[in-house]
This record gives sequence, C-alpha cells and structure tokens, in this order.
Amino acid sequence: MSDFQHFIKLYENSRRIVVLTGAGVSTLSGIPDFRSSDGLYSKEFGKMRVEEILDIDFFRAHPDIFYDWAREYWFQMDKYEPNIIHRALAEMEKRGKLSEGIFTQNIDSLHQKAGSRKVYELHGSIRSGYCLNCHSYFDYRYMAEAVDSRSVPYCKNCAGLVKPDIVFYGEPLDTSTLMRAENAFRNADLAIVLGSSLVVNPAASLPYISAREGKDIVIVNRDKTYIDDYAALRFEDLEAFFSDFASYLEIS
Repeated sequence: MSDFQHFIKLYENSRRIVVLTGAGVSTLSGIPDFRSSDGLYSKEFGKMRVEEILDIDFFRAHPDIFYDWAREYWFQMDKYEPNIIHRALAEMEKRGKLSEGIFTQNIDSLHQKAGSRKVYELHGSIRSGYCLNCHSYFDYRYMAEAVDSRSVPYCKNCAGLVKPDIVFYGEPLDTSTLMRAENAFRNADLAIVLGSSLVVNPAASLPYISAREGKDIVIVNRDKTYIDDYAALRFEDLEAFFSDFASYLEIS
C-alpha cells in the first residue's frame, strides 16, 4: 500500500476530520508566504523588518508605514483565486467529511471564496476592519480604496484609525476561536496539517493535542515540523498531493 493509499484509507475510515492550514496553502494561489527563503520576512521594507511593521504598537504609532507596506501584499486580494487545495477542502465539507472544520492561519479568506463554510480564522481576516476609537466596522473595499490612494483609512463616523481585523504581534488570539480549535483537535479522528511549518503558537500547538489523544495526524508541508515524529503520514509536495486527492474526489 502506498502512502497515498494509506491516507485514503484513513480519510475513508474517519468520521471526524479537522484541518489546519498555513501560508503554504495560499502560495499556490500566488500569495507570498512569510518564512520561506523568498517569503515576506526575507524582504526588508526600507530598513525595517516585516515583523516590526506587524507589531501592534508599531501600527498604532505608524499606521502610514504599515498601510504603505500592506498595499502591495494584503490589499491586492481581489486578484487571487482559490486553488485546488481550497476547492478540495470545500468538497470535503460538502460531503460531510470535515465535521470539525478548517482552522486557518491565513487571512486571505480564500477558503470561504472556494465555498467552505466551517472556517475559523485563527489570525483574523483582511476582509474587514474596525475603528480603534468607536469600534465601527468597515469592509475590505473601504480600506482598500484608501490604501490604493496612498491614504490611511480613518473612520467616517469619528475619524478614528481603522485597523484591519487581523492579529498583530503583541495581540492575543480570539479566546473563543482558540477554545473551539482545541476542542476540535481533541475530538477529531484525523487531524490534517497543510502548508504550515508549525512554528507560530498557539496555532502550532493544536496538532499536539491530537497526538496526545492518540489520534491520527497527516502532515503535508515542504519543510519539517516538530510534530512529524507523531504523524501517521507525512508528504512534502502540497500540489502533487492535492492533484492525487482531487482525482480521488473527482473534482478539477
């Protein structure tokens, strides 16, 4: 039995499946990741590191620099489309195989664009923002129009600073989403990790919950992860893996 056939057997025999997706999933849609050799963290902006720009205190002090950086990377989302991974996961949900849902570290909302409904965004989403003063909410288009005109988006109600609804460094994850994730990884028969090197906590710790419960784990990621030794199966090539899985699901 090949490793892929073994995966299909695990998939078919599992009643409760949970998926964690990271930046590697979005790179197939053309969105740059953070930690690869040519990822966002490898490129300075001016003389600043990207990690510094994504710090919440820095954002509050220098929103103009953040939005200037984000214009090229996070306010071009309209041009990106879901790839075969997003479509396959949406099909899994449609067939009732993804009962525990998708927990994603990505902020691009491509899972939802592909048709997935049970998506929980651990690091928030760029599709909305809110005023730090009066907490009015604004959609992606409102922010993008300001950013495209090289302006900082401010609240139309009170002129407060609008922050994209993503988790910056120095901010905690949403407690209810994190608790849901912990329960899902505890209860799932099969945990699948896609395109994440599992280095950013607390999201990185979620598969270990499954390991601790003796559940099956499948890793599909180019680089090694700390959980590899606990995994039932490990694959390196996301595109090749999902080409085979799409054939199995009979989708294109």
